[in-house]
Amino acid sequence: MDYETYRTSYFVDPPPTPRFDYSGLQGLTLYFEAYNSAVDFYTEVFGPPAYVEGKDTKGWRLGDTWLTLLRGRGGRPRNVEVSVVMNSPAEARRLQTAFIRAGATGPDPADRLMYEPIHACPVTDPYGLDWMIFSPAE
Repeated sequence: MDYETYRTSYFVDPPPTPRFDYSGLQGLTLYFEAYNSAVDFYTEVFGPPAYVEGKDTKGWRLGDTWLTLLRGRGGRPRNVEVSVVMNSPAEARRLQTAFIRAGATGPDPADRLMYEPIHACPVTDPYGLDWMIFSPAE
């Protein structure tokens, strides 16, 4: 499907007026019962955390937002997809490769439509959390 067909098929025209005046999303916090293992995994992917508060809070700066891991008592995150926008298809593939080398799984990268044309490099981490790593398509 070409982009124009995609837009006319799925986007509401005119778009609804937003109810709130947003300025962005400041982060994502994930709770893991297997906290130390999760910290080790994400450290292997992203490098050392930029924020450390005690034994149970670690944070990584991802672009203009934060990924925070906290110790949880209820297993792991479920039914969540984390979307990470990269600056280029090469960077999206590079991050996907880092996840896979650390123990995640994922299909080959592919161009697709997701609100706009993208280059998608999804992975599923060892805890079952889906990461949609993508960039604008070339």
